[in-house]
Amino acid sequence: MRLLPADLPERASLSLEVHARPSEPLAAPGRASYVAVLVDPDERDRELAHLGKLCRNHGQAAPEPGAVHWSGRIGGVQLKWERHGEFSSYTLLLAAGSVVPFADPAAAQLPPGWLASAPGMTLYAGHAELLQAEDAPSLPDLQQDFFAGCPVVGSAVGDGAGLAFSDFLIHPDGFGRLVLVDQGFTPLMAGRMLQRLFEIEAYRMMALLAFPVARRLSPRLLVIERALAGLTDNIASDAGGDEKLLHELTRLAAEVESGLSASQFRFGACRAYAELVRTRIAELRERRLSGLQSIDEFMSRRFTPAVATCATVSQRMHDLSERVAQASHLLSTRVDIAREHQNHALLASMDRRARLQLRLQQTVEGLSVAAIVYYMAGVAGYLAKGGRSLGAPLDVDLFVGLSVPVLALLAFHAVRKARGRARENEAA
Repeated sequence: MRLLPADLPERASLSLEVHARPSEPLAAPGRASYVAVLVDPDERDRELAHLGKLCRNHGQAAPEPGAVHWSGRIGGVQLKWERHGEFSSYTLLLAAGSVVPFADPAAAQLPPGWLASAPGMTLYAGHAELLQAEDAPSLPDLQQDFFAGCPVVGSAVGDGAGLAFSDFLIHPDGFGRLVLVDQGFTPLMAGRMLQRLFEIEAYRMMALLAFPVARRLSPRLLVIERALAGLTDNIASDAGGDEKLLHELTRLAAEVESGLSASQFRFGACRAYAELVRTRIAELRERRLSGLQSIDEFMSRRFTPAVATCATVSQRMHDLSERVAQASHLLSTRVDIAREHQNHALLASMDRRARLQLRLQQTVEGLSVAAIVYYMAGVAGYLAKGGRSLGAPLDVDLFVGLSVPVLALLAFHAVRKARGRARENEAA
């Protein structure tokens, strides 16, 4: 008998989300390679097909359609593929040391050309050497032999369970370099620590994709800010030409909104990836080594300012959008008030014209009454003459004179009645 209501359709997948993408264990000595590839959405299917072909060639089950991660053995190397929001990553682990540092890396164990032909563009690539504590060289030898004499950043990680070193540079082979010294790691701990170190670099690069956008936008924002300041001064001085000023403000608003729509996704992603970098660094649980910058300190001095620049440019764009909107609203209000004054003057002029037309109409009506009376008096005169000719004792002049007031009243009444009907029809 079922004890629970029906499951939420996403219950199982959401429950398993915290267990997704587990770290692969690696014991010292060992090697690892990591490649993060920026993949367009329309290349996702081709990416799965490319990975599926490799799996089938090595007797492995291909990932299911829509899969976001896969792990398995490819020859002598353990391959883990993960699909992230905008990029995909390939992690390769090899349980064997190398006599020559970073020679014969784990990525070289894949079939020739397979990794190079993977869909997308390389975002980050790195090799890692996992050394046993007794095999670890001194710091000067490590810097010279493993990092070609480049300045090294490093610290104790995992609360002292290991040491991590990197120069955060791209070497001639196109890969970065990491060295992890095992001072008490379990294989799973070492695998997790390598994954964090690789992800710090991948997320750092994803966050910094917004930096070139910020650099391109900064000069244009300065021009817009100066133009907006000039327009605001013109509004304050009330020098006229409000329609032209409103047109310029509309153009600036369109330019700012266009920049916002084109850049805000990248700036938002920068904030999210920068937070992931900080989270991964905190998970390292670093302890400072004498004479070396820690990874947290290095990122704080180099990476954080770039992220702050992106955040500043993003905020400037939002501020500009608000300032342009406020200036546009202010100028629109002033233009509306001016138009209201014009409309009031126009209505007053129309009222005056209507009164003049009314007076003219009344004058015309008076003339019309006079003309009607004149013609009707003429008709009355003809009637009187006709009656006299028939023998009626009528004085024509007297008859016409007496009929004029009566005819005037009748004509005036007829004109008023016609005007009243016209008004009723207009109202209807």
